[in-house]
Parts: sequence; C-alpha cells; structure tokens
Amino acid sequence: MVLKAFFPTCCASADSGLLVGRWVPEQSSAVVLAVVHFPFIPIQVKELLAQVQQASSVGMAVLGTWCHRQQEPEESLGHFLEGLGTIFSHEPWLQLCRERGSKFWSCKAIHRQVSAAPDVPNEDQVMLIFYDQRKVLLSQLHPPTVVSDHQDGDTIASTGGLAVVFDTVARSEVLFSSDQYDEGPVRLSHWQSEGVEASVLVELAKRASGPVCLLLACLLSLISAASGCRLWKLWPLPFIRSKLSTCEQLRHRLDHLTLVFSTQKAQSPAQLMRKANMLVSVLLDVALGLMLLSWLHSSNRIGQLADALVPVADHVAEELQHLLQWLMGAPAGLKMNRALDQVLGRFFLYHIHLWISYIHLMSPFIERILWHVGLSACLGLTVALSILSDIIALLTFHIYCFYVYGARLYCLKIYGLSSLWRLFRGKKWNVLRQRVDSCSYNLDQLFIGTLLFTILVFLLPTTALYYLVFTLLRLLVVTVQGLIHLLVDLVNTLPLYSLGLRLCRPYRLAAGVKFRVLEHEVGRPLRLLMQINPLPYSRVVHTYRLPSCGCHPKHSWGSLCRKLFFGELIYPWRQGGDKQD
Repeated sequence: MVLKAFFPTCCASADSGLLVGRWVPEQSSAVVLAVVHFPFIPIQVKELLAQVQQASSVGMAVLGTWCHRQQEPEESLGHFLEGLGTIFSHEPWLQLCRERGSKFWSCKAIHRQVSAAPDVPNEDQVMLIFYDQRKVLLSQLHPPTVVSDHQDGDTIASTGGLAVVFDTVARSEVLFSSDQYDEGPVRLSHWQSEGVEASVLVELAKRASGPVCLLLACLLSLISAASGCRLWKLWPLPFIRSKLSTCEQLRHRLDHLTLVFSTQKAQSPAQLMRKANMLVSVLLDVALGLMLLSWLHSSNRIGQLADALVPVADHVAEELQHLLQWLMGAPAGLKMNRALDQVLGRFFLYHIHLWISYIHLMSPFIERILWHVGLSACLGLTVALSILSDIIALLTFHIYCFYVYGARLYCLKIYGLSSLWRLFRGKKWNVLRQRVDSCSYNLDQLFIGTLLFTILVFLLPTTALYYLVFTLLRLLVVTVQGLIHLLVDLVNTLPLYSLGLRLCRPYRLAAGVKFRVLEHEVGRPLRLLMQINPLPYSRVVHTYRLPSCGCHPKHSWGSLCRKLFFGELIYPWRQGGDKQD
C-alpha cells in the first residue's frame, strides 16, 4: 500500500521532533501540520493536541517522528525517536529523516502490529508531498467542498483528497497562533513559528470596526424605517417609486450597506467574500461619483449643460416636426390614406407643440435642477447614472407617448383583422376555454365583417408606417437607457475584490493543484511539490458575481420580435406579470 504524507515546506529545516497532524484512513493520507521539538513532556503534548482538537474539531494525533540529521549529529537520536512510538501509539508510525550531507530523504511507515503472514512486509511505501502551508491556509478550493471531521469507524462520502488537505489546514489555524517567542510548555515549528503575522493598522481597524458597524447599522435601520413610513405608501408614490431607476438603485445600495455593516459575523468564506465585494463596489462607486461631482462643478460645466439643453430639445422637436410633415405627404412614394394621415400628423404635431411649450416654461429652473442633480453624485456614480436615465425618460416622454399611441392603434387593427379572419373561416375565439372553436354566422354578420375587414386592411399601411417610425425612435431611446443600465449593473455586480485578489494573490482562489516531481529514483521515496492552480478570471466573475438590481426587463430576441410585430408595448421597467424568457 502506498501512503501519502503531506509535509509543509516550512518544516524542512526544522529541528528534530514529533510530527503532529491528522490521519485520513479513507485515503491513506497523513497531513503534517507542525513539528514538536525537544524538550517536551508527553502529557503536555497530548493536552495541547486535545485543546486544538476541541477548538478546531480536527482529529489531531502524533503521526510519527522527524529527524534532521544535518543539525543533529548524534547517532543515538534515531533510536530515541524510534522509542517515542511506544508513548504515542499510532498506526502507521511515520519516520521521516533528512540525511546528512545529502539532498535525499528517507520515509518509512511502520506497523507495530506483527503481521499474521510471515511473507507480508510490515512497512508501507511512502509518497512525500510538500505543500506551502501559508498558501494552503489562506486559499479557498473551488468549488467549495464541505468536509467534516471523521473519527475512526465513521463512513464518509467520496470527497477529493485535496479538499481534506485544504480543510484540515484551514481549520487548524488555532495551532499556528503560537511562535518561538511564546513561553509555552511545547515548542512548535510551522509557517508562523518565526513570528505571528500582525499589523498595527489591521489591529486598530479590527477594534474600531465593531463600534463603527454598530453605529452605521443603527443609522441604516433609521433610514430603512423612514423609507417604510406609511406616507410613502399613499398613491401614486409607490407606483412612481417602482418606475424610477433612481429609487430602485437607492434601495439596492441600501440593501448592500445593510448587509456590509451588519454586526453578524460571516458564517462562511463565501459570505465573507460577498461582503468584501459589496464593500469595494460601494467604495469604488462613491469614489467615481465624487470624481464626477468634481468635474461637474469645475469650470461651470453645469451652467454650460443647462444652456445647451434647451437648444438641443428645440432641435429634436424641429426634427420630429420635419419627420411628421414628411409622413403627412407621400413618404418614400407610398400611397397613404390621406384623411387618416392628416389626422394622425396633426395630432402628433400638437403634442410636439405642447412639449416645446413645457420645455421653455421649465428653462429658468433647469440650471438649479441640474445643480441639485449633480450633488447626488456624492452618493455614487450609479445613482448619478440612474438619475440621468430618468432625466432622459422625462425629456423623451413625448416620443414615448407617440410610440404608445401608434402601438395601441396598430395593435387594435392587428387583433381586429385576426378576429375578422376567423369570422370568414367560421371560427371564433373561446375566451373561457382559451381556444378557437367553430361557429356559424348569418349573412348580415358576414357582410358587416367583410366591410370592417376591408376598411382595416386599407387603413393598416398608414397606421403601420407611423407605428414603425415611432417604434424605431422608441428603440433608440431604450438603447441609450439600456447602455446606462448596463453600466450601472456592471458597477453593481462586478466582484472587484475577488478580481483584485485573483490579480495580486492568485493562490487565494484555488481551482486545483498541480504536482512537480522533486525526486524520483529507484529505492527512494517519490517526492512531489504541490502547487496551487489559480481560478480563471471568467470563473471568478461567474462565482462571485453580485446580484443585480433586477428592475429592468430582460427580453429574449424572440419575445421582443413577437411584441414588435403584434404591437405590444415594450415597457422600460419590469412588469409584475411578465414572463422572462
């Protein structure tokens, strides 16, 4: 049988002593965590292992002995280490030794129980695998695997050996809390034995994070209580709040801040990573918003935008008037129904006249409105972009009205023609059973249906042309708003902390491991070096992507084309009864 021994590289130059770690019998693997050095009292070593096992829920044991002959020249040391096996009973008993004046290692796994068959050897082959203890401790294997500690006799599901190694090292962090400067009864060698990593700034931040989070959590709870006041539930405030992108974005950010500054500790590394991603997303959002605010208030750019807004609106209105006058003639040489053409053209021209009057009425207040809107950038770039989307929706409200009028008129004619077409075939739509049934019509009904069908057919080209033109204009506005919402969702959902961690410390996000052969000679144990394979950037984004706001509709191409053909309205917000493909 081949036994796998995972040995930390930081202990390769440690003094001789005992190997402390976890034995995984299901995989015939031994995970070495530390080396206990002389002098020690056996009962103190057992007490230390019991304390670590109680704190980490990892089955700790003395796995064997470690002999470093380059630092221990005494020949009697090897016999002394072999004698420790009678005090710390473990099957099998590992004996690792680094030979003097050579790069070779000797590895043995001895069974003290005498085999019943005399020909069966009492020693197993050992495969020595070196691993970086610090990187394995700080890394997280993907996909995350829940591995529980199992005692002798327990049965477990088939889990990868790598998951057991990563889980064992991560849960044994309490064992690495002491270093060589601690005056404890037992001296250990591990990745922090030269000195525990610490930072004054980190310790101060940890101590200040509790009161700060508590204060911010109380403040956010007050804001949430104020937003849930009954005054905001009076009609039409709930309807307006559900349709404005700014309100949805503020609610989304409030949920993020409530989760980030919650006093509850993260229960898993995934929750901790999610909190960190949200915090970095909020900080970056606010930083970009402050940069935008600084740019807007420098060189009086808000005044320049206000002065340019009214001429742009007038120019758009003039272009729409030219477009309507073109439609009221003979557009592209098409023969239109003159009466219906004149009625629709004058109806839309009157709406444009009302819109121009409204813009000129609001022109004295535009600069002040833009100034207050610019101040909202201190809440974040996403809030400013959401306000920009709402402003575009308000400025193009007349185009939306044109689209609604044309779509409703076109949809009415389409459904009228389909109903009259079923009349000619002796069919009708059964509303109760939601199906087409046979039906007999008399002569008068067929005559009236023929007249209505003829009228709708000859009026359909005029209506369809107006519907097509205003639908294209509406799609242009929706495309601009969609690009803004795409940028907002990018800032909201991009896991920036995880991507930065993947860029600066790729071993923190592990997709697996690879092994490099260090020694492979006949008669010598196979020695491998375990190296961590980082998670690809695409999987990092897919795994840690934050949830989006979810207030904008996401239509498939098939659903969008069907709605455009039948004249169904394409709303800029998500409807409650919509079925998303």
